[in-house]
Amino acid sequence: QTLGTALGDAAADAAGLGFGPAALLFGALIALTALSWRGGLLSGAAAFWTAFVLTRPLGATLGDLLDKPPAEGGFGLSRAAASLVLLVLFALVFALRPSRPAAAASG
Repeated sequence: QTLGTALGDAAADAAGLGFGPAALLFGALIALTALSWRGGLLSGAAAFWTAFVLTRPLGATLGDLLDKPPAEGGFGLSRAAASLVLLVLFALVFALRPSRPAAAASG
């Protein structure tokens, strides 16, 4: 297993959080990373790599939440259904996020 998946499993299983709370934890850590960058506490590179590393355990815990059987704390969706749910969530995030106009070309 990769480190990110292992970290997601450790948070969900070993720490006893469960898949939903573990996914919220990693999502919150990504949000905290973004806020730290916006507040000048992290450089762009540090924020990028921190968020990049945290996406792996976030994805692992979200995937487990959606496709593990209810007896194991998941929703019991098929892989295809879980993928569709995640695709819709990602599309909503990108559709609803504020957009900024492109910077005017100088020259």
